[in-house]
Amino acid sequence: MITTRRDLPRIAAALVVAATSLFAASNPASAATKIQRLVSPGGIEAWFVQDATVPLVAMEYAFTGGSTQDTADKQGIGSFTTNMLDEGAGDLDSKAFHERLERRAITMNFSVTRDYVRGSMRMLKGDSGEAFDLLRLALTSPRFDAEPLERVRSQMISNARRETTNPVSIAGHRFWEEAFGTHPYAWRPNGTVESLSAIQAADLRDYAHRVLAKDTLKVAVVGDIDAETLGKLLDKTFGALPAKADLKAVPAIDAAKPPRHAFVMLDVPQSSINFGGPGIARNDPDFMAAYIVNHILGGGTLSSRLYKEVREKRGLAYSVSQSLIWMNKSSVFAGTTATRADKATETLDTITSEIARMGREGPTQQELDEAKSYLKGSQMLALDTSSKIASALVQYQLDNLGIDYIEKRNAIVDAVTLDDAKRVAKRIWGQGLLSVSVGRASQAAAEPAAPAKSN
Repeated sequence: MITTRRDLPRIAAALVVAATSLFAASNPASAATKIQRLVSPGGIEAWFVQDATVPLVAMEYAFTGGSTQDTADKQGIGSFTTNMLDEGAGDLDSKAFHERLERRAITMNFSVTRDYVRGSMRMLKGDSGEAFDLLRLALTSPRFDAEPLERVRSQMISNARRETTNPVSIAGHRFWEEAFGTHPYAWRPNGTVESLSAIQAADLRDYAHRVLAKDTLKVAVVGDIDAETLGKLLDKTFGALPAKADLKAVPAIDAAKPPRHAFVMLDVPQSSINFGGPGIARNDPDFMAAYIVNHILGGGTLSSRLYKEVREKRGLAYSVSQSLIWMNKSSVFAGTTATRADKATETLDTITSEIARMGREGPTQQELDEAKSYLKGSQMLALDTSSKIASALVQYQLDNLGIDYIEKRNAIVDAVTLDDAKRVAKRIWGQGLLSVSVGRASQAAAEPAAPAKSN
């Protein structure tokens, strides 16, 4: 996905200072008391943390919609739309809009996930008025002019074409197709060469009009701004959007039941492997237990079981990890690794065996205790900038966790028992795997590549 990032030195310096300023207290409860629920005079709600340590303001926001609002024959409409929002708006063409951003070192980003359109903005306090006004134009009056449209299309098609020969991309796309078939979750959020070629400006206008609406908007703001000023800026920025989104219904779906494996032949020396299976909803009472077990099994740290078995004991791969992915209408756990082509089968067998063992036995008490300690400490360390805090607060809103979630989270982690962890391990990791391997066939992988013929 193409995003706009213009992190110029003036704002970068402020961010360095901000990284150590906010939520510095080690007690999560003290941090949580700073979060306010603000409702503007026009009814725009935001979660708000006022902090005057540095003259910086960060805002994150989201609209429900995402790539599920594309169409099967025009995958990538949402991504194309967000890539065009800062390419001219109102009476400003693309060049003039970018010059306004750069003059004030304003950072403005737009992106699409399967369920949401997300945006972020950072600016110095004195530039808040101009930054919010530019965002207003981008969201309410995007131009979709021909020249930037074709330029962005060319960039997106170039990316899509590269993905057709990239084993990591191929494995990732195929995993979602195996998991969700023809459901919109299987579509490619960034589009394909064919679909991107078919998208027109009218498709982008229609998407923006249907998706960018006040009734699904979630906002979080962190920084040096007072509530009264922020309320007025929120109304000015979002107030002219449609009151209600016009979204296509997206049906609920369970990921395909494992075990099943897909192999994609590609003549490359290193095979890419994606693996996973049905996951767990964010509002499920067992979610935190699953989150802890996932950390123990393959959460991306050097102490995870998969890392120890795949890399440390056998030297099969440089890294291996997995995560829980939850969407509005489904969920999966998903992992990735890459290995030498002649070791692909052994690597996948090792992963499959280790995941099956977790499903049968669950974690140990020591593993559970160590994971709890890590997850409680890392949560606060992860909130080390105003932008990260704002992003987390938007996610908490999307997940319906409540404005006091930071305060409650450690107690939720501590409440998970070994019985809980073993029960959820069997439920999620005891059913086998969906897996995709991209690379050479096993026989071809065991043989050296043929030398190139000279002309």
